[in-house]
Amino acid sequence: MQRVILFSSAFRAILTGSGGLHARYSRCSRRENVCRTPLRKHSQDQPSDNTAHFRCYSLPHRSLISVSGQDTTSFLQGIITNDTTLLEEDAVCAMYAHILNVQGRTLYDIILYSLKGNPDGFNGVLLECDSTVQDSIMQLLKVYKIRRKVNFSLCPSLSLWALLPQNKAAVVGQSKPDVTAADKVLVLEQDPRTELVGWRMISSCQNNPHEIISACREGNTEEYHRHRYEIGLPEGVKDLPPGEALPLESNLVYMQGISFSKGCYIGQELTARTHHTGVIRKRLMPVTMSAPAETLDQGAALETEGGKPAGKHRAGMDSLGLSLVRLAHAKEPLKLKSSDGMTVTLQATVPDWWPKNSKDQ
Repeated sequence: MQRVILFSSAFRAILTGSGGLHARYSRCSRRENVCRTPLRKHSQDQPSDNTAHFRCYSLPHRSLISVSGQDTTSFLQGIITNDTTLLEEDAVCAMYAHILNVQGRTLYDIILYSLKGNPDGFNGVLLECDSTVQDSIMQLLKVYKIRRKVNFSLCPSLSLWALLPQNKAAVVGQSKPDVTAADKVLVLEQDPRTELVGWRMISSCQNNPHEIISACREGNTEEYHRHRYEIGLPEGVKDLPPGEALPLESNLVYMQGISFSKGCYIGQELTARTHHTGVIRKRLMPVTMSAPAETLDQGAALETEGGKPAGKHRAGMDSLGLSLVRLAHAKEPLKLKSSDGMTVTLQATVPDWWPKNSKDQ
């Protein structure tokens, strides 16, 4: 994974000269439950000849939670699907994972960002999650905390951006964004799920991406969601209903979001057994529909033209969406009923970012 990690000392001077913001650790107000994390800096490498023009998308539907303390790694290791010890390595700074319930079903999809390189010695991670369930996740973390030395706090002062090359057809192998204001960047990492969704950037809410990334134009968030549905990438509770979605059916393996060699974690037993049996009969797949996704009910039953059960619809926008499709019928024309009783046809496709040796091709 590509990284932008080098730091300078200039911003540390800004922190110390701006109302005493300099701190060895992230400062969090217990009363307001809000974190103020010192920004770390990234290298201002000279732009290469193939520097891309990026489109920046604000992600207000995603929230950030600070998880810090000396037990951060071991605490998260017991409640998420991926191996958090990898975040202690220099090569890994962003990680995708799910939080499961005891039945092995997905509760929340998350992305972790390591802050181990913070110039002030901050030891912890930022946890990205669906903003509609941020309070539920905070409560869950507190329940499992017990006596561990770990602290949690919401970070409303930080903003999250997705950076995609304007030429999406050339996104694979694309060069990193050219940072022109490194002192304003806290995190800039390639999306750990697939390189087809570009880069994730975290900075202060007061900063504009135009001030940070050269050749950057701000895009509409709906364009980001449309791109996700086009390539078949789930995100948030609409695509992954809490307590209903199964992680392996949701392509967690394909998104590098699970470790089968780490120790025990909540929901591991069913997930590991399903993986080792090698039997996955349904998968979340991108679909194109003959009617707008807004007219379809979440969970609407899919059928083949012959009337056989073929899965369930999840979510989407316009004519694009995600559906949980039975692989035996994935190549057939499918249909479902819209909310007004009309028959809607849809066709599933295999995403380009899935492994080429996948049995689902």
